[in-house]
Amino acid sequence: MNIIVWVVIMTAIAGVGGTGLGGLIGALLRRDSQKVVSLLLSFAGGVMLSIVCFDLLLDAMQPENAANPISISVVLGATFFGYGIIYLLNYCIDKATNHEVPHIDADHPKTADDLGELIHADHYEEHRKRNSAYELFIGGVVMACAIALHNLPEGMVIGASFASGGDGAASFTGAGLVMAIVIGLHNIPEGMAVSVPLISGGMKRLPAVLLTALTGAPTIIGALLGYHLGMMSPMMLCLSLSFASGAMLYVVFGELLPEAILMWRSKMPAFATMVGMAVGLMIIYG
Repeated sequence: MNIIVWVVIMTAIAGVGGTGLGGLIGALLRRDSQKVVSLLLSFAGGVMLSIVCFDLLLDAMQPENAANPISISVVLGATFFGYGIIYLLNYCIDKATNHEVPHIDADHPKTADDLGELIHADHYEEHRKRNSAYELFIGGVVMACAIALHNLPEGMVIGASFASGGDGAASFTGAGLVMAIVIGLHNIPEGMAVSVPLISGGMKRLPAVLLTALTGAPTIIGALLGYHLGMMSPMMLCLSLSFASGAMLYVVFGELLPEAILMWRSKMPAFATMVGMAVGLMIIYG
């Protein structure tokens, strides 16, 4: 199979499939699924952390076909840039949707206590009392647009990871495949955050799930961009991998692990993270 076709297929599964699955879970929300989702997110975060620290960043400092190692300052600069881009996108998402959170009284916390509050599922009864269904629907549309924009650089992470394997068989089984899997898991809560307000705003379940899945489509564009940039030259591969590493470090520490702990306040998410890191090391060096 052509590597480009493989990149598109795996990214589509991670982007469209991951957010679509989250949208479906949001449409059929069961609160007892919190622990399972928490462990999945923690495990994904651990795998991603191993891949970033022990694979992507090492490849960025010594790209394939590079005559000399790349300066550490270049790697660090691109890594912080990738972290900052994802941080800003998440800041814009929070600013656009945070108005939905405080609604009960002045003492109500602005942070989520569990999965229900994380995706605002337990807030809608109050919203219906104070706001129209139209406003809820618009909130869901805003979230959908924000998530779609957020998925573009995440796609670049997958593409750059595939580029680090070159054109050989490693491209089909290495870091790119692992990144596609863990980003797909990461997209599940994001899909839930899109479908719940759309359905509460009056949209039927099936169209809401389909629209949620479409928010993952920009991931494919980002993956193709990241892959082609990474294949241009050793320096571009270094920059792409460093950007991808920074973006993923934010996803791990700014999203996956906090979400996992909010969903299940126990020691198990930390254990699942360690298991994920061990699996990541086995994937890299096994």
